[in-house]
Amino acid sequence: MAYTIGKVAELSNLSVHTLRYYDKEGLLPFVKRTQSGIRKFDDADLDGLKIVECLKKTGMPLKEIKQFLDWCRKGDETLPQRRDMFYERRTVVMEQMAELQKILDTINFKCWYYETAVIEGTEDIPKSMSPADMPEDIRELYVCTHKR
Repeated sequence: MAYTIGKVAELSNLSVHTLRYYDKEGLLPFVKRTQSGIRKFDDADLDGLKIVECLKKTGMPLKEIKQFLDWCRKGDETLPQRRDMFYERRTVVMEQMAELQKILDTINFKCWYYETAVIEGTEDIPKSMSPADMPEDIRELYVCTHKR
């Protein structure tokens, strides 16, 4: 099935401007054009765009994403580079997830803290609690958020 750039923008939650920018930067080398220059996307192009967006969300610079796409066009001789790149991206994402877990732990602790303060009508109660007085799941969050 053929898609216009507007439809792809709608399906991908990207702006038409972003798609045009990606094309200009060489990140959409797989997209065909009509004789009049209008971009025509197909389902495979949408899959390629999903990979570009996936890599971008890991924090990979556009220049490196373009390098990956160049490797794809070169074929099997670049399989080791592509494999290594995805292993590297996995490590980066795992580190990002660990950092996000720390942030979520802090937020969960603060949710409990302020919920307790609201119920008690004062912040003095949760502020004065020792970890031993906290519920076990909150105690674990307290320990995690206060050892950093």
